[in-house]
Amino acid sequence: MIFGIRAVIEAAEAGKDIDKVLVKRELSGELFKELQEVLRRYEIPMQKVPLERIDRITRKNHQGVVAFTSAVTYQKLDQIVPFLYEQGKTPLIIVLDGITDVRNFGAIARTCEVAGVDAIVIPARGSVSVNGDAIKTSAGALHSIPVCRENNLKEAVVFLRNSGIKVVAASEKAARNYTGTDMSVPVAILMGSEDEGVSPEILRVCDELVKIPQFGTIQSLNVSVAAGVMIYEAVRQRN
Repeated sequence: MIFGIRAVIEAAEAGKDIDKVLVKRELSGELFKELQEVLRRYEIPMQKVPLERIDRITRKNHQGVVAFTSAVTYQKLDQIVPFLYEQGKTPLIIVLDGITDVRNFGAIARTCEVAGVDAIVIPARGSVSVNGDAIKTSAGALHSIPVCRENNLKEAVVFLRNSGIKVVAASEKAARNYTGTDMSVPVAILMGSEDEGVSPEILRVCDELVKIPQFGTIQSLNVSVAAGVMIYEAVRQRN
């Protein structure tokens, strides 16, 4: 955690991996404008919050600004994908849209690492991040698997498709079962949040929608379990 306007500016410009910055709603002035410009330049999410929230985090001289640093170094998707192809791999990537439960995220990451998934993609906003709780839940897997944090998840999906990677989204609205799509090719499996699923704008740019059959009365599987089902179908087909 870093607090104070100048300290956060210097950390960002030094290349520190920052998850997000909380800023007091009423904050203004030239130094604040400089902070905003730096955060825009380095594509660091900023959230305006009441002063009380920042005071609950720290009572030190925070000047209305607190930044949370990442527990890992995020990777760039546009660098990971070419690297995978150069290594002669058939990419298997997991894209998470709107996952906010850190335990689900950690469980998915653990499955990804065990199954040999090449990378996890998360959005910069409205999503979990790699923090201590996530790493603990993942049994340390988040130290081993690349995590790409993208500012625009829709553009990331389009990039994957343009890179020859088939994007398959898990959706209850799908007509085809998950076993009916070819995942032996380069593929990205897209999972959405438990309450909303994959957002409609992202569903529209996917290659295929598939569903996991349900025979009980509960509406859906836990997202980490559903992700495991999808991932190991890809593993089954490839083996």
